[in-house]
Amino acid sequence: MGGKSASILRGKLAQRRALVVPGCHDALSARVIEAAGFEAVQVSGFGLAGSLLGKPDVGLVEMKDILDRTWDIVHACGIPVMADIDTGGGNALNAAAIAGKLIGMGVAGVNIEDQVFPKRCGHMEGKQVIGAEEMAGKVRAMAATRKRLGMDLIINARTDACAIYGLKEAIRRANVYLQNGADIAFIDGIRTRADIERAVREVKGLLSVNLMDAVSGVKTELVPIPELAQMGVARVSIPVASILVAHRALKRFFEAMRASPTGLLEGQNDWLSSFDEYTGFVGLKEYRRQEDEFLPRATIEEKYAV
Repeated sequence: MGGKSASILRGKLAQRRALVVPGCHDALSARVIEAAGFEAVQVSGFGLAGSLLGKPDVGLVEMKDILDRTWDIVHACGIPVMADIDTGGGNALNAAAIAGKLIGMGVAGVNIEDQVFPKRCGHMEGKQVIGAEEMAGKVRAMAATRKRLGMDLIINARTDACAIYGLKEAIRRANVYLQNGADIAFIDGIRTRADIERAVREVKGLLSVNLMDAVSGVKTELVPIPELAQMGVARVSIPVASILVAHRALKRFFEAMRASPTGLLEGQNDWLSSFDEYTGFVGLKEYRRQEDEFLPRATIEEKYAV
């Protein structure tokens, strides 16, 4: 989709209707999010750390692995995908190089944050942030790359300063990043409805907020999406739900199976999708159709004994 998907996403964000962008942890979860009717999806750094390494989101995932998984997700989806490149892989030059790679991959947008590397999930304790000027340089370099390539890419500049220095400094940083080429500012760890309302008023551009898992909110008050839209919030991320849902489902299933007297869960169909439902979702029938169309008839007859 490339630049087209970025333009689509740009138009949706400009409406300031609290576009919900759930996080995915792999290509399958991205496709499930798309099938549920969401209009865009973001790659969850928290989810990647869990799904790839079984580790917390504290900067352990290599950038190559982030880009490889992002490629998989972009090509599994028909909706715009936002990447998550954490702190940008180094300094402004590294961030610019990664922006160029993302544009080539067909990514619609990207989150970059002003934490000190190694970063950590925005709702964890112990965060540190770099200077606003250094982060502004990263954003400016990414915007310059976008311009040089003549392609669109939504730059979502995240600040983690709220938890460290307070909302006033987070708003100041958000405005600095917008002035340097960011398309939308993301104040992570914002606390209350009143804080969100203030940020919408004082941030001179589009604002994104993070409701984490859509259930507990973690550190941010859970404000209904229609109310966030009325405030003028442009984007709402739900970044960690997919990996938390997967973790609980896997944990419950295998604990129940281990505890079963027979070692099985015979007849308990609510635990999982049926084999036919799952293979239908991932497109097995289409692959069989392509085999029939393109493989020699003798090969088909041998494979399937038809």
